[in-house]
Amino acid sequence: MTTPVLQAKGLVKVFGRVVGLDSVDLTLHAGEVLAVIGDNGAGKSTLIKCLSGALVPDEGSILVDGAEVQFKRPQDARDAGIETVYQTLAVAPALDIASNLFLAREIRRKGPLGSILRMLDTGEMKRQAADHVKRLGISTLQNINQAVETLSGGQRQAVAVARAGAFGGKVVILDEPTAALGVRETGQVLKLVRDLRDQGLGVILISHNMPNVFEVADRIHIQRLGASAGVITPATHSMEDAVAIMTGARTLDSTAH
Repeated sequence: MTTPVLQAKGLVKVFGRVVGLDSVDLTLHAGEVLAVIGDNGAGKSTLIKCLSGALVPDEGSILVDGAEVQFKRPQDARDAGIETVYQTLAVAPALDIASNLFLAREIRRKGPLGSILRMLDTGEMKRQAADHVKRLGISTLQNINQAVETLSGGQRQAVAVARAGAFGGKVVILDEPTAALGVRETGQVLKLVRDLRDQGLGVILISHNMPNVFEVADRIHIQRLGASAGVITPATHSMEDAVAIMTGARTLDSTAH
């Protein structure tokens, strides 16, 4: 097997008397969609925050391409090629699509105009934004100059995912990307997830929606009470199996087919 693009070993995170993560392992390969599922309080959010630099684990290690890393803040994870799209989309509604794709990564104009006057190269950002959108095959974003506030929920999600796909050199983490979306828009976002995978990125998908998970995931990591309850695949286990393991009704061994 190839070296995992992202790996967590024995992650522990404690909040006072509450154990958020109890020695959790996770492995993600390039060109793979790994779903992370679990009931509320299972440790999904804590796990993702540790992998994205928003939280520092108390114990354990995180490896990117086999090399151990120390994430003290989200920017450290971004610098390592890990982009995260949270459920509360970090988009600027008043700005256009191109400006949102380059939010906090603006391209300045060459020469003194950029270095001294700090003028932005809006033309270059629009050109690159259009390329990113086209490369990801996002047909719902036709006009790169359109303000994000005029977009539908699914289109806004597409903007956030496109930004992650454009700058996430190795891994894209998606937190409930289809929550509050209709059937058609959910389908568009799931297509985006597949497109990211097909481009060789490792994708972590956190979702409560079992049909979505079983539609796009290559493997499914199940969290329960802060610990990992096991990893299954849609080929070897059913949705009923996944829910049973997630709720503790059954163990991974007892669901083996």
